[in-house]
Amino acid sequence: MSDLPASIHIQPIGRVYSPYRQKFAIPRQPGLVSQVEGVIELLGEFANGDLVRDLEEFSHLWVIFLFHATAADGWTPLIRPPRLGGKIKKGVLATRSTHRPNPLGLSVVRLLRVEQQAGKVRLVIAGHDLLDGTPVVDIKPYLPYADAHADARGGFADDRPTTDIAIRFHPDAERELLRLAPRYPLLRALISDILSQDPRPAYKKSRPLPQRYGMALYDRNIRWLLDELGMEVTAVERLNEQLLQAAADD
Repeated sequence: MSDLPASIHIQPIGRVYSPYRQKFAIPRQPGLVSQVEGVIELLGEFANGDLVRDLEEFSHLWVIFLFHATAADGWTPLIRPPRLGGKIKKGVLATRSTHRPNPLGLSVVRLLRVEQQAGKVRLVIAGHDLLDGTPVVDIKPYLPYADAHADARGGFADDRPTTDIAIRFHPDAERELLRLAPRYPLLRALISDILSQDPRPAYKKSRPLPQRYGMALYDRNIRWLLDELGMEVTAVERLNEQLLQAAADD
């Protein structure tokens, strides 16, 4: 048998346009925030309608992508999954950590529609967990008879993560969301769904209250407070793109 190649070249075929502008607060699995929409736009020679002919016959897709924001961080054989509170080590191949030997991700998404206009080919998707700008390297149709297994075991992550954290909105935040509703009609629901998953890093969950956070969605900075009553969205502000880029570069 011939030797395996030392490296394999993979060319991105598309990029993701997503409301998730930073790694923090992205759902840890696809489907946890079902209403969030995004777009996969095919690039260069792949912006060809023949590539997606009959794709709309399928309700869901497998998206294979690159963890471009964490690839430079490298990987280790053992990691501490947030699902286990960041206290127990598991083999990296027994997790869905972004820090992998090859920074490849796999997500199942719902296909809403295919758009072709002015030489562009765009797949509008929902229920994704993809960072804005993510390079897509392949797309495959989801086949229920082959891909869904009722008797499958989920190991240490067998159940859907849930919390009983109460979510509330400060009146100032409510007024701003109402003003933004024509442009972002699902933003309030998106914020609620993300916060209900408790996006905080595991190591911060033992820190004293109150705790203050911010997360970037679309072109907005969502500020929220965790206290004894739950989580309160305190402000919805215009996003400072320079600060966002600085945070991404750290």
